[in-house]
Amino acid sequence: MQALEELIKAASVFEGMEERHVKLIADCGRLVDVEADEYLFRAGGAADTFWLIRSGTIALELHGAGRGQIVIETLNAGDPVGWSWLFAPYRLQFDGRATEPCSLVAFNAALVRDKCEEDHELGYQLMRRFASHMAVALTATRIQLLDVTSNVR
Repeated sequence: MQALEELIKAASVFEGMEERHVKLIADCGRLVDVEADEYLFRAGGAADTFWLIRSGTIALELHGAGRGQIVIETLNAGDPVGWSWLFAPYRLQFDGRATEPCSLVAFNAALVRDKCEEDHELGYQLMRRFASHMAVALTATRIQLLDVTSNVR
């Protein structure tokens, strides 16, 4: 588990977390690899996992009526993927597709939520850190949607 802890500590979203929290999070993770064009998740599905990208890129996509899949954001190595696991009813909002082969850490979201209930400081730290990433992602999404809708005339 030591290698997983080191991967987690190296990611900006977990940077500076207490060792005990890193260990708790690492206990909920496992290494996974996915192929190019493989979907990690689909909109509407259960948000029972979130990921940390070790290598590769993940496109967050939304289906546009008459337009097919629209890439809302592209995430890269070091980025966390998913925040729907933090909020009931724990349903995914986008599709997540590997645009190239990816290596990731997959976290069992229900287990992390349970650990957050047991250790509220862990919950606060994760919420604070993921909220920062969510704010950046929402700004990128807004810009992308403005670009998409401005081309629909």
